[in-house]
Amino acid sequence: MSTELIADALEQAAQTLTGKGPIQMVNFLRYFQDAHYPASNELPPCSGREAYYLRYIPEFAKVASKVAPGSFSITFVGNVQAALVAPAAERWDDIAIIEYLSIEAFRDIVESAHYLSNADPHRRAALEDWRLIATTKASLPS
Repeated sequence: MSTELIADALEQAAQTLTGKGPIQMVNFLRYFQDAHYPASNELPPCSGREAYYLRYIPEFAKVASKVAPGSFSITFVGNVQAALVAPAAERWDDIAIIEYLSIEAFRDIVESAHYLSNADPHRRAALEDWRLIATTKASLPS
């Protein structure tokens, strides 16, 4: 299980993608059945999916609008219905593709104090497992 954005991986991605324009972040999301907040949390209980969509995403949008206005858009969100080519034990609930104007904008958002204190706790509470893959649009051969 992996739910942490690793600083070294982010730095390596930044070195590869800096100056390359828009990036698409592909998110593979598996939620906890019940959100896993610390005992000190005062929010009402909810599912992991609710924590992600009703708490994390709105907080993320607030952070992004302050830190890097207009820097991201939700390109696609889909509920996984069937895995046709995947290990039998691999299971994802949703897939989301988010486009950012640049890797720099993404970093500005996820490394900001506002993100770390207001949005990230909801992501951590919501996700049992996560993959985040940075992509750029490919130039396909003719």
